[in-house]
Formats: sequence, C-alpha cells, structure tokens
Amino acid sequence: MKKSTKKEMQAIKEIFVQNYSDAVTELKYKNLYELLISVMLSAQCTDKRVNIITPALFQKYPNTKSLSVALLEDIKELIKSCSFFNNKAKNLIKMAQKVENDFGGTIPLDEKKLISLAGVGQKTAHVVLIEYNQENLMAVDTHVFRVAHRLGLSKSETAIKTEADLTKIFKDNLHILHQAMVLFGRYICTAKKPKCDKCFLTEYCKSKESFKAR
Repeated sequence: MKKSTKKEMQAIKEIFVQNYSDAVTELKYKNLYELLISVMLSAQCTDKRVNIITPALFQKYPNTKSLSVALLEDIKELIKSCSFFNNKAKNLIKMAQKVENDFGGTIPLDEKKLISLAGVGQKTAHVVLIEYNQENLMAVDTHVFRVAHRLGLSKSETAIKTEADLTKIFKDNLHILHQAMVLFGRYICTAKKPKCDKCFLTEYCKSKESFKAR
C-alpha cells in the first residue's frame, strides 16, 4: 500500500484535530483509579462492555486498598463477561498490591512506574496518561493501527513501531490525534464495511479502491 506524502500527512493531522479537538475516551470513570482499571479491562474488549462491568466492581472495590485484599474468585465473578477475565482479575489485584506497597496507595502518573504495574504495558500507560493528563503521547490499538495503515501513515507491522511512526509524523497534539483515530476507526473506518460515504478523509485513503471493488 502506498505511503502518504509529508503534505498529505500534515493535511490528515489538521483534519483530525479539527474534527476531534474535544474527543475523550468513551470509558466511564470518576478518578485515576477507575480510569486505570477501565483501560486495563478494555484490552481486547469493547469500551461498551467495560462500562457495563465496572459499576459493580467499583462499588465493591472503590480503591486500591480494598482491591489489594480482594479474593481472586470474587474479582473473576465481577468481570467474567470481559475477555481474558482470569488473567485480568489476577493483574488487577497484583496492580493494587503494588500501588499500596510501593507507591503508598497513590497510582503513579509516570510512564515507567505505570508500566511496572501488573497488567499495564506501554499502550495502557499511554492511554491513561493521554486521557488523564493530556500528555503528548500516542497509543496504538486495533483502530489506530488500521486507520494508520489505510491512510498510508505507517507500513510497520507492529503496534509499537506504528506508534513510533505516528509520533514522528505528528509530533504534537498527540493526545487529540490518538482519540481522533480511535473514534474514527470505531465508527467510520471500521474493520468490516467501512463507512466510506461518511468519511472526510477519502482523498487521502490508500485502500478505498479495494473497498470499491467488493
């Protein structure tokens, strides 16, 4: 697939910022604790599903102190409708225990420290910092990956390398651009049957011909 020119990349950036300047995550949360858990649960699971699961979880375990002493089976039961709930349940408790033991009960807003928590990789840490602190970071999920490749912004085969490509291309406003690409991919540039008739980036798309042929 052909890669976009620098001029096209700049135009794509400007259009995304114009259309999604106020975009935020669709995960529902009230504080950093709830945001972190919601993002951890959202891995390979829809935001809609996570938002159904979390109210009962947060009501019973409102902070890391209570979660750190939770019974594993109880957490599993509360999040069982989420994908990979067994591993996620274990990680939630381990995350809470480390926050309590190593960070005095305060979730750190530092990338390296966040990644040191169980179940928190680079993408999760970046999403939390983007949403909570509006930090100039990029995070690549399935939607961002798909959009980046269809628009010729990256040819990299992994999320981490695609993230590096987008960071290098866009440089600033990354927190807006991340949210923009997530929402654009979720509702317009979908994996199956993309809504090309509603797309405002058609002239920059490198894969539109393949969809016309179907």
